[in-house]
Amino acid sequence: MNHVVVDLEMNPVSREFREIRRTLKDEVIEIGAVKLDGDFRQIGEFQCYVKPEYGEIKQHITRLTGITQDMVADKAAFRAAFREFMDWVGEDEATIYSWSMSDFKQLRQECRWKIEGFDVKWLSEHWVDLQKQFDDRLGLHNSLALKHALGAMDRDFEGTQHTALADAANTSAILALMQDDAKFRETMKPVLELLQPKEELASSIGDLCPELLELQKTFGE
Repeated sequence: MNHVVVDLEMNPVSREFREIRRTLKDEVIEIGAVKLDGDFRQIGEFQCYVKPEYGEIKQHITRLTGITQDMVADKAAFRAAFREFMDWVGEDEATIYSWSMSDFKQLRQECRWKIEGFDVKWLSEHWVDLQKQFDDRLGLHNSLALKHALGAMDRDFEGTQHTALADAANTSAILALMQDDAKFRETMKPVLELLQPKEELASSIGDLCPELLELQKTFGE
């Protein structure tokens, strides 16, 4: 059994394609993924840019991701890029993870629109929302952003945020940690203590890592 952690970067469909936008709001412009073996050790990486078919890269997307129109101009469109990704995933049994279900929903919608005959049910059967698993493990009622989850682990984000491969690699670090419950609970002890009633806390939030301030805002004063 392999474990594939995937992240996507997307670009909005241009407003001139009004009919398309009724069904497809965004297009994938980058796929990044990390493959782990049955022991959750990294055994491979995948990254490719994808040429959008309904409009050029928007300026705010370039500011967010660093992806420009020139970078995707000569790249394959979604159908070929996704097939390349699936070939990389391989025929071995695999579970696919993402941080939230937004990437899953995007792939499901785009596959339905652009790849006739693709079994989108396969995605549903193999996909796991790691963000939800992480939140549930900690007893969180609101979803925690990836950078805040890493901060709660006292781990710096490695690479550049909003680049697909870096996001996937950092998510895979969380997945690997979650396999050892004792180590996970020890690492997340400050967060678990923070979520206790205030009278049970031995120290103030200011003594904990700065990222936990985001949790305090989430749960209120």
